[in-house]
Amino acid sequence: MIGRAVLAGRWLMPALAGLLCAALPSLATAQGINLPAGARQLAERATALGSYAVPLGPASDDGVPERQVEGQILRRSWRISGDATVLQVLAPLRAQLIENGFELLYQCPARSCGGFDFRFDIEVIPAPDMTVDIGNYSFVSAEHPDGRIVSLLVSRSGNATFVQVIEVTPAGVSPPIITDGSSRVDGSSDAAPATALPLIGAAELITGLRRNGRAVLADLEFETGAVTLGAKPYDSLTALAEFLIQNPDFDVLLVGHTDTVGSLTQNIAISERRADAVRRRLLADSAVDPGRVSVAGAGFMAPLTTNLTPEGREANRRVEVVLIRR
Repeated sequence: MIGRAVLAGRWLMPALAGLLCAALPSLATAQGINLPAGARQLAERATALGSYAVPLGPASDDGVPERQVEGQILRRSWRISGDATVLQVLAPLRAQLIENGFELLYQCPARSCGGFDFRFDIEVIPAPDMTVDIGNYSFVSAEHPDGRIVSLLVSRSGNATFVQVIEVTPAGVSPPIITDGSSRVDGSSDAAPATALPLIGAAELITGLRRNGRAVLADLEFETGAVTLGAKPYDSLTALAEFLIQNPDFDVLLVGHTDTVGSLTQNIAISERRADAVRRRLLADSAVDPGRVSVAGAGFMAPLTTNLTPEGREANRRVEVVLIRR
């Protein structure tokens, strides 16, 4: 129990900070925008069908003017080390959007946007996956003739520049295939195409764990309040067991998540019991050393998407695996 508590305390926050989600294609970063060389992706969160309030003007006493758009939503963030200013990062990204047929809806630097009021009235990926300096950021929203929406938020903080991209793809529209966030602003790329998320199959799960350090065990099913798994086999657990057996230098932390039905205390307990149910199934069906698999419960503190719809609550009920080097 002591070892489990120590690992939970050490690894729960990274698990909460970065989440995975339903597999969606993306505008960024192929024909839409290519991030500068060295950009390190911090977060990728997707919603199969959702609503996004795209900002259309500066903050005022009535809030930020916006338009609600619906479709597949992909939220991503990157960190770029070095001395690049906000405009040096934003300008090439904005130019690439225009080059690919997008029309600007609104653009502003921090002061023109409305500073504090604008930043806290628009959707921003939570820290540490996106850091925004109230006095040093710029925003762009754009729309393609086929209905695709992209918003860019770039901020300089400390010794790095942070980039947030939110993309909305209407039903029936197929965006380009993505490449990795290390693609160059000149359109070239050193990276292979990024793997779609979540990851279930053996090869895909291993790729995701090595690339991102975490993955959703996306084929597991939990109803509200339930803490047991069905009797059917799960490909994600088979893949995880194979990975652990073939890679003895790694351990894993299983982190349970819930929807918002019930109190936080109740949901933390439920989420940990779900993670433990997954652990017991994994160990029962494999030769993995029990000491290499720990559990933690996050309750509803790290949702993938809204809890206001049945589909959102279903997506938020999940167990994630976090990779730990021994």
